[in-house]
Amino acid sequence: MVSPSPEAVATAVVLFAAMAAYAVFAGADFGGGIWDLLAGGAERGAEPRAAVDASVTPVWEGNQVWIVYGFVIVWTGFPAAFAAVMTALFAPLCLSLLGLFFRGIGFSFRHEAERPAMKRLSGALFAASSLVTPFFLGTVIGAVADGGVPVRPTGNVLAAWTSPVALVTGFLFVAACAYIGAVYLVGDCDRRGEPDMVRYFSRRAVVSGLVTGVIAAVNLALMRTSTPYVFHRLFGPALPLVVLSVAAGAAALVLVLARRTVLLRVTAALAVVSVIGAWGWAQYPWLLPGVLDLRTGSAPRAALLAELVVAALAVLLVVPSFSYLYWLQQHSRLQESPPSEGLRQAVEAQQRAETPAPAAPRPAGRGERFAAGAVLAAAAVRLAVETLTRRRARAGGPRARRTSAPPRTRPPGNGE
Repeated sequence: MVSPSPEAVATAVVLFAAMAAYAVFAGADFGGGIWDLLAGGAERGAEPRAAVDASVTPVWEGNQVWIVYGFVIVWTGFPAAFAAVMTALFAPLCLSLLGLFFRGIGFSFRHEAERPAMKRLSGALFAASSLVTPFFLGTVIGAVADGGVPVRPTGNVLAAWTSPVALVTGFLFVAACAYIGAVYLVGDCDRRGEPDMVRYFSRRAVVSGLVTGVIAAVNLALMRTSTPYVFHRLFGPALPLVVLSVAAGAAALVLVLARRTVLLRVTAALAVVSVIGAWGWAQYPWLLPGVLDLRTGSAPRAALLAELVVAALAVLLVVPSFSYLYWLQQHSRLQESPPSEGLRQAVEAQQRAETPAPAAPRPAGRGERFAAGAVLAAAAVRLAVETLTRRRARAGGPRARRTSAPPRTRPPGNGE
C-alpha cells in the first residue's frame, strides 16, 4: 500500500484534534445534561441542576464550534469519505443534529419560561437531548470503526449503525460524557465552595468512570471479531495510547476520591483524548477500514494545504479566544455581579440628562384672550339675569296670592 502524503496525514491529525476538543468540552456539557436528567424531582434536583447551570451556561454555545469545524475538515479534506458517511449514516447523523437543535431550545427556554409547566418541559427537552446526541454520534463513530460504511452507498445503511459495535460505542459515548461531565462538575463545585455538591458529583464520577471502563472492555471484545484490523492495532502500535488512557482515567478517579481537584480536569481530559488518538492510530491508514484509504480518499494537495493554513489561523485566533473564555469561566468572571457605585451614579446621571424638562407655560394669544373674556362676560350676564328673576319672584308673590283669592259670601238670612 502506497503511503499517504504528508499533507493528508497532517489534515487527518487536525481532524482528530478537533474531534478530541469536541469530546472534551462538549462532552462535559452533554454530561451535565445527563446528570440534569438523573437529578430527580423538582425539589430534590434543584441544587444539582443549579450547579449544572452555573458550569454549562457560560460556554455551552461556544463548544459547538468544534463539531462544525470537524465536519468542514472532512467535507473539504476527505470528500469521498464525507459523501459515504453522510449517505450511509444519514439517519443517526440527523438524529444527533436534531438532538443538538432541541438541546439548545430547551436550555434557552428553561431560563426564560415563567410557567412551571413550561420550565419542566424545557428542562426535560434539554436533558433528554443531552442523552440522545452523544448516543447517535457514538453509533456513527462505531459504524465507521467497524467497517460497516461502504465506499459508494446508495442510501441509509441500517445495518452499519445498528451493529453491536456501533450500538455499544453509542452507549460508551454516553457513559464517557457522564464521566467527564461529573469530573468537571466536581472541580467547579469545589471552586465555588459547594462541599455538598462536590460529594454528590464525586460519587457519580466514580460510578460513571467504572461503567465507562466496563463498556469499553465489552466493545474491545466485540471488535476482535468484527474488525480485527483495528483491534490488533489497538494492542500493537496504538497500545501506548490505550495504556495512557487507562492510567489517566484511573488517576482521575483516585483524585476524585482523594478530593484533589488541582489536576483532576487534566487527567480526565487526557483519558478521553488518548482514546480518540488510539482509535485514529489503530485505523491508520484507512478512512473507511477495508474500503477507502487515506491516500485515495484525500482531496488534492492544494485543498489540503488550504486546510492546514486555516488550521494554523485557528490556532492563532480561535484557541486563544477559547482559552480566555474558559479562564473567565473558571475565575467566575462571567457571572452577574452588582454594579459598582461609580457605574450606578453614571447611569443615574445619564438618565437625568435624557429626561426632558417640563415645558414652560406659553403666553396666551390675542384670540385666546378674547374668547376667554367672552365666556366670562356671558357667565356674568347669565348670573345677573337669574338673580333679578329670583328677586322679582319673591317681591310679587304675596300680592299675586291676594289678587287671585276668591270673594267671600255671607250666608243667606231669614229676611232675604
